[in-house]
Amino acid sequence: MKAMPSKEVTKKVFNKEPFFILDVRNESDFNDWKIEGENFEYLNIPYFDLLDGVEEILDKVPTDKEVLVVCAKEGSSVMVAEMLEEAGREVSYLQGGMKAWSEHLEPVKVGDLKDGGAMYQFVRIGKGCLSYAVVSNGEAALIDATRMTDVYLDFAKELGVEIKHVFDTHLHADHISGGRKIAEATGASYWLPPKDADEVTFNYQPLEDGNLVKIGETNIDINALYTPGHTIGSTSFVVDEKYLLSGDILFIDSIGRPDLAGKAEDWVADLRNSLYTRYKQLSDELVVLPAHFMIIDELNEDGSVSEKLGTLFAKNHGLNIEDEAEFRRLVTENLPPQPNAYQEIRETNMGKISPDDEKQREMEIGPNRCAVR
Repeated sequence: MKAMPSKEVTKKVFNKEPFFILDVRNESDFNDWKIEGENFEYLNIPYFDLLDGVEEILDKVPTDKEVLVVCAKEGSSVMVAEMLEEAGREVSYLQGGMKAWSEHLEPVKVGDLKDGGAMYQFVRIGKGCLSYAVVSNGEAALIDATRMTDVYLDFAKELGVEIKHVFDTHLHADHISGGRKIAEATGASYWLPPKDADEVTFNYQPLEDGNLVKIGETNIDINALYTPGHTIGSTSFVVDEKYLLSGDILFIDSIGRPDLAGKAEDWVADLRNSLYTRYKQLSDELVVLPAHFMIIDELNEDGSVSEKLGTLFAKNHGLNIEDEAEFRRLVTENLPPQPNAYQEIRETNMGKISPDDEKQREMEIGPNRCAVR
C-alpha cells in the first residue's frame, strides 16, 4: 500500500489514464466535490459503512486498473486501504486527502513571449483556480496567486527570476489571495483594482485604465480593459499583445457570475458591456487565459486551460445571447450555490480578518463557483 501524492494523480488527469477511485467520504461531500478525470471510474461508500470490513465491496473494486482510496484528510482512506490490502488487493491512498488535493498547484508553460520570456499557468486542479507568471529578462509578475505562496516563490527561485509585481484581477470570493503575502516577502508591488478596494486595510497600487507595467522586456497592458461585471473592479490584462487574462469575467465554457457581492441585478449590465462591447473590440487571435475552469473537459492536452477569443465568441453560449432580457435572466437566475465561506474569504482578502492556516483550508474546501451555470 502506498501513499499517492496529488502531483501523481494530477498527471493521471492530464494524461487521461484509466483510474478507479474509491471515495469513502459522505455521499453529500462526494456529490458536491470530487477528483475529476476523463477516464476515471468512481465508487462512493462512506467510511462508516466499511467499519465491519470491505468484503461486501470487493466485487465492485476492479483488479485490472489502479485503485486509489480517497477521504477528507487521509486517515479514513489509510484504514480502508489497509483492509483492502489484507483482502489481497493492491491499492493506494491519496496522501493528505482532499485537503491536499484542494491545495495542489501544477505549473504548465502556456507559451513563449516575443522577447524570449514565457507565460506560465498554475493549475489548481482540485479547485479549478488558475494563476499566472509572466517571466521576462530575469523578472516576473504574478497574476491571481493563491495562498500557497511557497509554490510561486520556489518557482521564481528555480528560474532565477525576481518577482517585481503581483496583481489580482479582482477581489476574490472563492479563494484566499496570496498576492499581498508574496509582495511582502519579495518587496514586489501589489496591485488591486481600487473599485474593489474600498474596504481593504492595507496599501496597494491602484490597478486601473492607463496602467502599462513592464516586466523585463514584456508589456502588461491594462489600458482600456476595465471590465466590471463579476465584481465592480474586475480588470483584464493583455500581455505581450498575445494573451488576454480575463480574470473571472470570461471562462472557456461559461461567463462570470455577478452576484458574489450581492449585486447581481446592479452589475449585469456591466457584465454584458464588458463581454459584448469591450471584448468585441479586441483581436480574435488573443489567447484567453481565465482565472478559473469549471469542468475537466476544459483542459487542453497538456493540462493547460486556454482558447482563442474568436473561438469563444463562436462557441461560448454566454457570449451569444442577443436578447438583453434573456441575458439578464441567464446571469441572475442560473446561479450555482455561493462558494463555501465566500463572505469570510472576501473579508480575509480585504485584510479585515486573519484566520490561521487550518481555518483558511476549511474556508476554501469545495469547488469554485464563480461561473453562471
